[in-house]
Amino acid sequence: MSPAPSPARSGPRDRLAGLGLDAPLGQVPRLAAAHLQALRRLGLVSVRDLLWYRPRRYDDQRQRLSLAQLQAGVAATVEVELLDVRQRRARWRALQLVEARVGDESGQLAVVWFNQPHLSRLLHPGARLLLHGKAVRRQDGRLQLRNPQVELERRTPAPASVGVIAPTYPETQGVRSSWLRPLVRLLLPLARDIVDPLPAELVRRERLAPLARAVHDIHFPGDEQARREAEQRFGFEELLYPQLAALLARRQRLRRAGVRSPYSIPVAREFRDSLPFELTQDQRRAAHEVLTDMDRPAPMNRLLQGDVGSGKTVVAAMAARMAIAARHQVVLMAPTEILARQHFATMRDLLSRFEIWPRLLVGSTRVRERREVLGGLASGADRLLVGTHALIEDDVLLPDLGLCIIDEQHRFGVAQRHRLLEKARVSPDFLSMTATPIPRSLQRTLYGDLDVSEIRHLPPGRVPVETRLVEPEGREDAYRFIRAQVAGGRQGFVICPLVEDTPAQEAISATAEYERLRTEVFPDLRLTLVHGRLGGREKAARMEAFAEGRFDLLVATSVVEVGVDVANATVMAVEGAEHFGLAQLHQFRGRIGRGQHASHMLLFSSADDSAARSRLEELCSHSDGFELAEIDLRQRGPGDPYGLRQHGLPEIQVADLLNEALRRRAAAAAETLLDRDPELRDPALRQQMRRYQVVFDFD
Repeated sequence: MSPAPSPARSGPRDRLAGLGLDAPLGQVPRLAAAHLQALRRLGLVSVRDLLWYRPRRYDDQRQRLSLAQLQAGVAATVEVELLDVRQRRARWRALQLVEARVGDESGQLAVVWFNQPHLSRLLHPGARLLLHGKAVRRQDGRLQLRNPQVELERRTPAPASVGVIAPTYPETQGVRSSWLRPLVRLLLPLARDIVDPLPAELVRRERLAPLARAVHDIHFPGDEQARREAEQRFGFEELLYPQLAALLARRQRLRRAGVRSPYSIPVAREFRDSLPFELTQDQRRAAHEVLTDMDRPAPMNRLLQGDVGSGKTVVAAMAARMAIAARHQVVLMAPTEILARQHFATMRDLLSRFEIWPRLLVGSTRVRERREVLGGLASGADRLLVGTHALIEDDVLLPDLGLCIIDEQHRFGVAQRHRLLEKARVSPDFLSMTATPIPRSLQRTLYGDLDVSEIRHLPPGRVPVETRLVEPEGREDAYRFIRAQVAGGRQGFVICPLVEDTPAQEAISATAEYERLRTEVFPDLRLTLVHGRLGGREKAARMEAFAEGRFDLLVATSVVEVGVDVANATVMAVEGAEHFGLAQLHQFRGRIGRGQHASHMLLFSSADDSAARSRLEELCSHSDGFELAEIDLRQRGPGDPYGLRQHGLPEIQVADLLNEALRRRAAAAAETLLDRDPELRDPALRQQMRRYQVVFDFD
């Protein structure tokens, strides 16, 4: 039997006395401290948390078979009589065994439970049982049921937990679905106290299940129709609440007074004419959209997305030039010191001819230099600051801040971005950039307050990168290919998932792989190692040495995902490629192919998983980051490559983000709700949105 609280020992009404939806789970009787701690690891603290904890799949146990119909390796539900039961300790392992013999009209079957000695006290010969599990074939050729779920036949009508459509939840150590099910069922009667935040008219018009019923049926649906209706209700909400929050934020932003930077055609042309290359059509269109936004009285909130190397920084530099021409200060914040230093160098090259000299502020900036930078900013003498998280520290004063540019914006949390924006006297313009394209369906649903500009095409001259999956038997040939590239004067990267070996994962670590390559595979080549645990100055020094050609191969973790431009690097090997998402692998690929030489990406993988292999094959056959983003979304769901968690946005569990019809219905409902309640004062709606982790930056 499950170790969760059993309603059979005392009436469910007695067990729930005094409990409400917001009661801590610690008030539920007979929940041990170890169980509470395990539940906390899943983010489950209150009764409400548990009732909103969605199953990830279901096991339909409703079809009952006779014992004669059982097959080895096939899960089944049987209704049987317990003929005898005994408990013993296994001689060959420290296992407590509960062994039983059960029967029905078609025959008899052996059953065994491992390390569940309490069952010998609960099960008695003559009892009627429901069992669900997989039969296995013993050495004597007979079938045996091992560790099945078990439920005693009840004298009073009560919901069954075996032989039903059984939910399977996301699990952690100490919390299994077989343990969660009876606990959730015990607390489900409290769902009657749920206040539906959606107006009854909206629920009727959209043909949605009432919330209390949907909560019950998402856990224990009576049939497939009930499950589908519950999922539709929660799917609709998952699309509604983010759009509602984004729509409200957008309406409020457009009512605020912002910093205006007039769109000066002469300034834009002067900048364009100073460039040593022609802007692409995509770059010109994106720059026009950005500069037009900056000329409006309301603060800009625009996302500039484009593939690695598509030229986003040039557009950002033009925006910075326009803001500074309007006598505003500009900050550019990057997630890593490596990337910040690269942006600093690029901005200096693009803007110094206009007597605009950027200042750099990173974690490793020396005290004296930092004091100089802070003084120049506070006085208004310096107009452009490039840096990392160091920009948001309290002593960084920006009295004339007019434009905030954040690169790889999904790597920053909501609070960090807000601290930067709060340094301005008036709401500044906000331009975020990303080389991880956000699929259109995610843009429309979760990023509704962002206007989006895209740079879809690479500048002329970029050489496509050939990407191929290396089979285990092809590793030596791959090493010979890397050696040939170095012999031809080129350089390469070797990317590994971890910094150090850990027994919990089978990924190859960067430190161990560096030693193996240096001593066994390429002892005659010059190798260096970079990972996130190195200090900022040491990392920068090694990167710079590699860029200057003093090393042949750079072994690294994902720290090189952004911010390393080495035109001479033409080959990249990725160990344990299945451990990375498509978006991240595409980012890695952008580190090569930046010169005039043909470049190659080699994916090493030992994964037998067909889904993982399929993902890697998609990378080999697609070079467009926008296409890969859509493929990644279809295959893996939203996940976190798009910064949902950093944005405070929800993990989509039920909704189909590719269901455009459902999204449009949710968008129309959001418009209607805000038209009726422009400031969204309804407490039930606000509470529900917070439960979906939608962040309110307008409270």
